[in-house]
Amino acid sequence: QVHLVESGGGLVQPGGSLRLSCGASGINFSIYGMNWYRQAPGKQRELVAGISSGGNTNYADSVKGRFTISRDNAKNTLYLQMNSLKPEDTAVYYCNSRLLQYNYWGQGTQVTVSS
Repeated sequence: QVHLVESGGGLVQPGGSLRLSCGASGINFSIYGMNWYRQAPGKQRELVAGISSGGNTNYADSVKGRFTISRDNAKNTLYLQMNSLKPEDTAVYYCNSRLLQYNYWGQGTQVTVSS
């Protein structure tokens, strides 16, 4: 059974930083593309950042230069380092793993940016 478990969310002031983690089990983590999505209240879920099995990364324009996605295949863990956070980054952040027809989601972690 596949499990993706996010952690690291919370309340942070504007300009602050958080690091999200996603621990994976039940999959051969190293061969999966991994992504972070987010969904704000009343909005559609959107792709924040992705990293391929080979380590290639891509980012939404809104987070380029502020967020960094990385992975540790030895620990089966995906990370999202978020710096210079803005109120508009407030959302539930979801971990996603994808390979061909296989597509798995975590339960999400809340990130709130507010003073």
